[in-house]
Amino acid sequence: MRTIAVVEDNADNRLLLQAILGESYALVEYENGADALRGLATAAPDLVLLDISLPGMDGNEILARIRADTALRPLPVIALTAHAMAGDREKYLRAGFDDYITKPIVDETILLAAIERLLAR
Repeated sequence: MRTIAVVEDNADNRLLLQAILGESYALVEYENGADALRGLATAAPDLVLLDISLPGMDGNEILARIRADTALRPLPVIALTAHAMAGDREKYLRAGFDDYITKPIVDETILLAAIERLLAR
């Protein structure tokens, strides 16, 4: 079973992701960037779902550290954000995210399709 790391500080959002993905993927959950970076370095998942708005270190900084690490650099990382504004998708893709999904996740097929597409590469 493929492993997805979920970096999300909101327990309700983690529960929703568990409900959507839990039967198809093994999920490893992190509530903050420091824990996520330690965990990713110990056991790299197949894909990362990364919240942008996190306490302490935000998703952009976490992504920069992932991309700076030669062992973690190839990991597909999907940005998860509730702050969906015009131009955000392009901004996050330029920053190095592989895809961008807005929260709340209303249509889970968009998330599932993005995950399947990135894992198939």
